[in-house]
This record gives sequence, structure tokens and C-alpha cells, in this order.
Amino acid sequence: MLSLSARFAASSCARVSRAACGGQRASLGSFHSSASCTAPRVAVVLSGCGVYDGTEIHEASAVLVHLSRGEAQVQMFAPNISQMHVIDHCKGQPSEESRNVLSESARIARGNISDLAQLKVSDHDAVIFPGGFGAAKNLSTFAVDGKDCKVIEDVERVLKDFHKAGKPIGLCCISPVLAAKVLPGVEVTVGYEEEAGGRWPYAGTAEAITSLGAKHCVKDVTEAHVDQKNKVVTSPAFMCDTKLHLIFDGIGVMVRDVLRLSGK
Repeated sequence: MLSLSARFAASSCARVSRAACGGQRASLGSFHSSASCTAPRVAVVLSGCGVYDGTEIHEASAVLVHLSRGEAQVQMFAPNISQMHVIDHCKGQPSEESRNVLSESARIARGNISDLAQLKVSDHDAVIFPGGFGAAKNLSTFAVDGKDCKVIEDVERVLKDFHKAGKPIGLCCISPVLAAKVLPGVEVTVGYEEEAGGRWPYAGTAEAITSLGAKHCVKDVTEAHVDQKNKVVTSPAFMCDTKLHLIFDGIGVMVRDVLRLSGK
């Protein structure tokens, strides 16, 4: 008989192996919510694991908690590509190594994740993009190119497909720049347009969003902006230097409005 530690190790290895191949599997709704035939089906797109080179982990967790409370069935996705670079989060400096966005995102998804190339709009009622620098480095080139950035093919496809289908799109923190680039004239928020004594250290992003042809709407960290016409919901999250529970609350408003617009 296998010891408890051996069984745990075997289970962990099996889950990681499934994540690495990006194969089909059960929805994350199996442990994030009580699945039902009327539950909203929400895709969550990750960009790695860690604020400086991937998904902001607190934001991803907040999105999942609020989706669970909303009885949503959740499936996570990430592109099967290399990260732009790897940041040592202790030193805040680049590290001489390479990592895969899908493999890193699997850490947040507990191994239950699929290649973004497999995401089909017909399988979901809404899509949400948490923030973190991965949105600006791995899902797009915004961190390097600003208003002249490019969005990777699968992210552009997903945004356009959900928009065309009239299905809601949620984005928080820096990820609203993805919608600003892909969806002409969309309304989004990344918070304030002035730094306000350092409370909004990334306030300059609002100007870049305007340069992309989108409309920026000022909102506080506990608020979300709803573009009713385009069914795009955004919230500032960690664009604001504030307490974690306020960021959690703002993401909750964003998730609530996404679920409401899904009609489920």
C-alpha cells in the first residue's frame, strides 16, 4: 500500500502531466462551484504566475472566489507560449531562465487548465482576464510598445469572438488595455488619471488607453465600469496602491456585473 505522501506525490504528478499536455478535462466548476445546467459558464484567461511576469495571483484568486459565490462553472485557459522573460520576485530583476505561460498558469489552476487555442466562445457565457504584468508582457506587447502594442493572436480572437457574440468580457488591473487595443471605441477603466500622491502609480496607463482609441472612465478601486453597449466590465484592482480587501471588493463588483450581463 502506498504511503499518504507517496499517493499525494503521484496525484500531483498526474495533474501536472495533464496540465502540460493541455488536454480535455472536467471544468474547474467541479471544485469552484455547484455545477448546474443553468449556471453561467465562465472562461478565465491567465498569463503566467506572479505579478511581475505573469498573472497577479491575488486577483486571480479573487476572481475565482467571486465566481464560486456566483455559482459559475469555471474553466481556466492560458497560451502555450514562452514568457517574455522571468522576474525574480525577491530581487525584482530578470532571471536567466525561460518559462512557459501555460505551465506557470497551471500553478494557479491546480493543474486543471487548457491551452488558450482550445477556448471556443460557444462553450462559455463570459470570459474574464485577471491582471498582472503578464497581460502586458505575455498576452500583448503593451509593456514594451505601449500604444503601438500587439495582442497575441488567440487573445485577439477570444476578445473579438465574445464581443461579436454579445457575451460579456471582464478585465481588471492592466488587462483592460487588451480590450482597448482590440475593440475600437470600447469604454474601460484602470482607475484614476492622476497619481494622487502615489495612490495610483500607474495612472499614465489611462492616457495610453485613450491613445488606443478607447474611452477611459475614472473609477475608484472598489468600483467597476460597465460598457453596456460592448458588454465589457473593468475594475482597477492593483492599479491602485491600497489594501487588499478593497481590491478584492472591486473585483467582486466586476465579477457580479459580468455574471449579470451573461443573463444566467
